[in-house]
Amino acid sequence: MRAFAAARLALAILTLGLGMPAWARKTPAPDAALANLLEAARATTRTGCAQANTDRLVRIFCAGYIRIGVRDYYPLFATRTGDVREGYEVDVARALAAKLGVAIEFSRVNAASRIPLLAEDRIDLVIATMGHNTQRDGQVRFIRPHYYRSETVLVGPRELAISGWKDIAGRTVCVTIGNGSNASLVSHGARLLLFDEAGVLPERLKDGTCTLAAQDDSFFAEAFTHRGFAARFAPKFGFAQVPWGMAVERTGGEKLARALDLISQIFHRDGIFLELARRHQIAAGFLEEQQKVWRSPACDTDAGSTDSNCILPALDTALEPTRFAGAVAAFEDWFSSATGVELSLPMLTTVPAWSLLLSGVGNTLVLIGGALLATLLFALGIGAALSSTAGPLRWLARSVVILLQSSPIVLTLVVAAAVAHALFPFSAAVALGAAIAALGLANGSNAGQAIGEAMRTLRLEWPAQEQSASALFARAVGRSATQIVAFLINAAKGTPIASFIGAPELLSALTDITSFSSGRATTYTLLLIFYTLVVMLVVSVCRRLQAVLERGKAAS
Repeated sequence: MRAFAAARLALAILTLGLGMPAWARKTPAPDAALANLLEAARATTRTGCAQANTDRLVRIFCAGYIRIGVRDYYPLFATRTGDVREGYEVDVARALAAKLGVAIEFSRVNAASRIPLLAEDRIDLVIATMGHNTQRDGQVRFIRPHYYRSETVLVGPRELAISGWKDIAGRTVCVTIGNGSNASLVSHGARLLLFDEAGVLPERLKDGTCTLAAQDDSFFAEAFTHRGFAARFAPKFGFAQVPWGMAVERTGGEKLARALDLISQIFHRDGIFLELARRHQIAAGFLEEQQKVWRSPACDTDAGSTDSNCILPALDTALEPTRFAGAVAAFEDWFSSATGVELSLPMLTTVPAWSLLLSGVGNTLVLIGGALLATLLFALGIGAALSSTAGPLRWLARSVVILLQSSPIVLTLVVAAAVAHALFPFSAAVALGAAIAALGLANGSNAGQAIGEAMRTLRLEWPAQEQSASALFARAVGRSATQIVAFLINAAKGTPIASFIGAPELLSALTDITSFSSGRATTYTLLLIFYTLVVMLVVSVCRRLQAVLERGKAAS
């Protein structure tokens, strides 16, 4: 009898959890908790879906489908050909919808749009290669546990000697808008050339637009399967290892997030994530580790997704604050309370953003000064050529003027950048020089034409023996003062377009800042104010120049 009683006691202890699977314990398992949560949400729908309901899970059951944002082109993870979507994340989305028992509606997102689309209630869930970092924690509610993990890798030509952060200061790196690793690149002195989609980066590397590109190693994994790409390019170094998270909107998404937390636990424990990853031939080491974690009794509970011993922390992307960040925050709060308008000044609160702002202002002033000087020099040079007595020189100058007047300024800028890139390694200085040359040519050709026309008129008015060629030319310049000044002002106003070819002027710098911070509306408003003030200053200076030229005209 005693032996039988002892056996019963041992069986009872096992049943309480020392030897039984986690789902057989008294503590509610993820499966049971999920079933209860979903049933409660469905019960709410039975009381009537016509009433406005801010709970996103209830709204999904009322609609009968879930709206999920995925990428259109991120090889192995999410691609779209016509109406056919494939990839690891696409299959994860389908598995989640099936677990919820609803249909699925896909929406295209990219790194820049995925969070705004959640905030605008245009999608319910985003599964789009989004790294979970501390900066984004305040913007969306991430699902735990994470469904993948990667690191950012810097890729460039094999012959380019880059092995660490010390080698990238001053170099231009092609990235996607909204990539969490952008802040790390900027903080180490890199310049950013921004693209909306990661899918273009391999092509931009191959055609020479980009010397370096930074993106998740998961993305470049597919590119390196192509022999031609692998023969020319190589990973330089990796950084910012980050877990990937699905995310929902924070407001009204609590129950949906809780359901997805539990489903993610179950998918890890039961090997669903792992199976889908292997199906699409992506690296599965992280998922194998996670399966072990979520099969352990300590984590396979309904509280596992909030246990710091089970879940991974978000990547800490906090940037070094400026010494006056506190004063800036106080001013933002005062302004918001006084006016009711939210003000954000991200360019003043962190060291990388402040550094970008200062360099952007400095480069912009150099660009404007260079564009003004180039415009004036090209105007004089083309005007002199058009006034020459040598027929071939006049014909050549006239052809150049016609060509430049017929070409959009963007095309002139691109051609100048291409020529500069063919002659010199691509850099911020080369981009600035190309922009100065393009703006000078485009505006100087028009001003030079005005000088040439004035010269022809003066030759008819003044016999050759009465005026020397130099005196006549000086008079023609004076007569064209109004046109010269107009095109000098136009050159100054056109300098922001230099960001199109990666010149690190203020527009480019502020775009870099907004690639890893908020406050985009305030940032670009301040940019508009800056350029308005600069152009006003240029106009004042040019008016004085015009007066000098006209006095020279009168004196001659």
